[in-house]
Amino acid sequence: MAMTDCPNKLLHLYIMNGRMTQGRLAEDLALEWLQKQGMELRERNWRSEHKEIDLIMESKDFLHIVEVKSLKSPSPIAPFQQVDRLKQRFLVRAARRYIRSRNITKEVRFDIVSIMFHKDGTIDLDFIPAAFFPLYY
Repeated sequence: MAMTDCPNKLLHLYIMNGRMTQGRLAEDLALEWLQKQGMELRERNWRSEHKEIDLIMESKDFLHIVEVKSLKSPSPIAPFQQVDRLKQRFLVRAARRYIRSRNITKEVRFDIVSIMFHKDGTIDLDFIPAAFFPLYY
């Protein structure tokens, strides 16, 4: 996605004022993209003890637990590769608490939005639906 593909120019604002953190910008871009796909925001940066879920979104069929990861290029790894087993375990545990506290009955999916920031001001945004499953957590 090029900066011109960002209707609200979040990336341009980030570059111009430099006050927004890379992580916050990535979450804003991810949220905007997910909403364009028809998902609705339920919670942002929801915390349970020391665990946090970046975005909790809802679609017609699923509750989406979304982890947003970003890196600046060049990078030897893709941002989504930062979601290791330990991070997955934390997300699953936090999601269980959220689901219980809200009496959620929808099927839950764990998704990742991976964003690479390039020096020329463009980004690559990859959405990985059902990125992992909470089998043994």
